[in-house]
Amino acid sequence: MKVKVSRKANFNAAHRLHRPDWDEQKNQAIFGKCNNPRYHGHNYDLIVSITGEIDQETGFVMDLKVLKDLIKEHVEEALDHKNLNADVPEFKELNPTAENIAVVIWNKLRPYIDQANELEVVLYETPRNFVTYSG
Repeated sequence: MKVKVSRKANFNAAHRLHRPDWDEQKNQAIFGKCNNPRYHGHNYDLIVSITGEIDQETGFVMDLKVLKDLIKEHVEEALDHKNLNADVPEFKELNPTAENIAVVIWNKLRPYIDQANELEVVLYETPRNFVTYSG
């Protein structure tokens, strides 16, 4: 029997959606307010879910304290109160859209999650705009 367990977290970060290979007019047309050259910020909400079999010895799919610590170390410490474009190596060449941020978070966590278990990242950029990535 497979069960999904989840942990919520949050972080605050600034970014600018911009493609240097496009002119300013095209960047503005595609990204609008998110193309502000002085950046803009979000209070991101994150839900990380692990789906797998219940361990018969512990009763856990995964110890949520372990998941909490992994999120703190690999996501919050890497992204919280950062300028994603300038401070986070993964976004030096990658546009920090919500979609790309979710994939980066998934990639940061995947090595630490039992390969038999599924990993899902849901990232809320605003209360109404969110993305889901499952690998």
